[in-house]
Amino acid sequence: MLVLLLAWFTVDHVWALIGFAGQALFASRFIVQWLQSEREGRSVIPVAFWYCSLFGGIVMLAYTVHLQSVSLSLGQASGLVVYARNLFLISKERNLLKAAAEHPASGAV
Repeated sequence: MLVLLLAWFTVDHVWALIGFAGQALFASRFIVQWLQSEREGRSVIPVAFWYCSLFGGIVMLAYTVHLQSVSLSLGQASGLVVYARNLFLISKERNLLKAAAEHPASGAV
């Protein structure tokens, strides 16, 4: 049984597993968003959504590069810019809020 399992693990099969894992990670962002929206009772996009998008996109980019598909690779790469930018903006906002909380403006009542 183990020999059969190991024989199945060809390079193509491993890349197929990587592709499925990337798709699963990327698709999980919708579940994360849905569950958080249900918790809050309104539509929200949690930070975890952007991390699932980014890491799923990275895995899918690796897979599309392996497939040598220029059009799919460009599509995945362009999405990574958006996901990374959103994470940067969220981090920037959190840092500003933290700094404002630590150093309130003098004279504010």
